[in-house]
Amino acid sequence: MNIVLWVLQVLLAAAFFAHGWLFLWPPAAIAEQMNASLPRWFQLFLGVAEVLAAIGITLPGLTRIQPWLVTWAAGGIMLVTISATVFHLIRGEISSAAVTLVLFALATFVAYMLHGVVPIHARRTA
Repeated sequence: MNIVLWVLQVLLAAAFFAHGWLFLWPPAAIAEQMNASLPRWFQLFLGVAEVLAAIGITLPGLTRIQPWLVTWAAGGIMLVTISATVFHLIRGEISSAAVTLVLFALATFVAYMLHGVVPIHARRTA
């Protein structure tokens, strides 16, 4: 089960790092379209939050320093993805809403499993 969880954590981290990076530094070809959908300040906020979520869902588990942060990062991803799903549904973007629902399900599974079923234990200090 640990391998499955790590694979899911890395996939979530890659998706959110890439999407956050896109919000922070959008290519010129799509920057205007993005600015028409969301204000630039909100794009920057989402970009920073998503990059931090990508770091938070992997780094504390790898280092075993405050590993409870992984569960909190997954919870944050759950909030972002459910909000994104609503946003895409309002705009009639069904395929994007489906993708965010899948990411929501993955983050929910990771949060649930790491919270109570197979938690990551903190590194022992000697």
